[in-house]
Amino acid sequence: MPDTFSIRGNVIVLSGGAGLFGRGLVSAIAAAGARLVVASRNVASLEAVAAEEAAAGRAVVAERLDQGDESSVLALRDRVLARFGRVDGLVNNAVLRPMRSPDAPASAWEESMRVNATGLFLMTRAFGETMCRQGAGSIVNVGSIQGMVGPSLELYEGTDMGDPPPDYFFHKGGMINLTRYYAALFGRHNVRVNCVSPGGFFNAQPEPFLGRYCSRTFLGRMADGSDLGGPVVFLLSDASRYVTGANLPVDGGYTAK
Repeated sequence: MPDTFSIRGNVIVLSGGAGLFGRGLVSAIAAAGARLVVASRNVASLEAVAAEEAAAGRAVVAERLDQGDESSVLALRDRVLARFGRVDGLVNNAVLRPMRSPDAPASAWEESMRVNATGLFLMTRAFGETMCRQGAGSIVNVGSIQGMVGPSLELYEGTDMGDPPPDYFFHKGGMINLTRYYAALFGRHNVRVNCVSPGGFFNAQPEPFLGRYCSRTFLGRMADGSDLGGPVVFLLSDASRYVTGANLPVDGGYTAK
């Protein structure tokens, strides 16, 4: 049974990797023995992450990616295949947050969609079709509980955080159904597509937001950097070989209340 949870030797591509959830995902996937490619526009940050992992004896390489640019996505795919000969898993983790408020300019919404909606589609299609030709693979989309439920605006009252912008809710909600679409399309080729929807990540948020949020969860806390890696590794591994089209909340029970 333990071997079914292993991804040792698998070639995994992770978009992002230096952010709040991404850094923990890098450590978890690399510690599980995968050959991990991390990719984003900020290659310098990723190279620092790769160096830290290499010092721990793990196989992580950094690559450049502009997720909203199809030529960049296809170039990344081709470099991965030239280097490793295959790709066993994709974790769509990167996210761009150009909108900071509900009244942000429309150009910010458009940039968000270019990367977070169109970019998600481009990554899933390019790497998914490669896995389909191989006859095996797993794609894990990193969503959010904000793609599952509407905003709880009362959490923000009495803080300077402001109301959350709408773009994140839109593209994370769409991610869940795009997951189902590609699970159907790729399933006949033994390629699985799933989504994880994490809850809020602790990032020194101000009171009273922090107290209110934690009280909404069954576990009484926000997520930290070690909470998402286990579910993602599970979905990348053969332990989840009959799981596809699923959305797994990783939120301490927030959406179950």
